[in-house]
Amino acid sequence: MSKKIKLTDKGVEFLKKVQELSGEIITLCEQCGTCTGGCPYVDQMDITPSQIMRKTMLGQTDVLDSQTMWICASCFTCTVRCPRMLDVSKVSEALRQVKLREAVDKINIDGISDEDAKELPSIAVVSAFRKFTG
Repeated sequence: MSKKIKLTDKGVEFLKKVQELSGEIITLCEQCGTCTGGCPYVDQMDITPSQIMRKTMLGQTDVLDSQTMWICASCFTCTVRCPRMLDVSKVSEALRQVKLREAVDKINIDGISDEDAKELPSIAVVSAFRKFTG
């Protein structure tokens, strides 16, 4: 007998938001693991692409604390191999958007000394602010 899982209102809203932003119907994922098996960066991820899909499907917002969505290279290997033709990279992008909309700054510009600022490559600083700043 299978156990029914009931999503909280917050979980349902989270799932709807990610589906709206990604354009993917996440609940179609059958958890076959093909996306994880084909991902070239899975060994760098803290949770697998199929876990990203499952946590999102269940409305578990702790998925936003994962580094996996930032590591996804959008190479579309998962999309090409998915039997349901779901695009996990679009889901990762949607999760990044949700996280960035929280507007939590990961880098404090005031914490960078003048000496360090002169030594840091400007492209690295700009990239860090675009990727890790809300």
